[in-house]
Amino acid sequence: MNLKTLFAGLFVLAALVGPIASSFSQQAPPESEKAKQIAALVDKAAALLESKGKSAFAEFRKPGSEWFNGDTYLFSADMKGMELFNAAFPKYEGTDVSGLRDRNGKLINVELAKVAQSKGSGWVDYMWLKPGQSQPSQKWSYAKAVTIAGSPAYVGAGFYP
Repeated sequence: MNLKTLFAGLFVLAALVGPIASSFSQQAPPESEKAKQIAALVDKAAALLESKGKSAFAEFRKPGSEWFNGDTYLFSADMKGMELFNAAFPKYEGTDVSGLRDRNGKLINVELAKVAQSKGSGWVDYMWLKPGQSQPSQKWSYAKAVTIAGSPAYVGAGFYP
């Protein structure tokens, strides 16, 4: 086999494998105890929101609680992008966060709403500030669809691997 045929074969192989590999891009964080804890926390918060509505936000806001401890905190938005609750960044509450982008241009809340609407729940990764830090870090957030006061929304939490 000559060199030209070898390169042509590799090019064809790359053209076939490239789209397949991108379809297997990481849709969730690496399997870890922290990822399991975040998903369980969000599932539990969703159940509380479904039963108590917005009054659950007061519980979610308590520092040192299971809901808000260190850099683990809950947030919630409606499917149109209005931030309903954010324990670590309350300045966003009551604002339209649909245009909020991470440093790479990813529309964070649009992606979180999309995964919650299309799959019921799921993971989204993006670059975000850890509370108390000035430079963004990779964050994985798990969002779950809920209904709050009769309106579709999502609740989520994340972690920094």
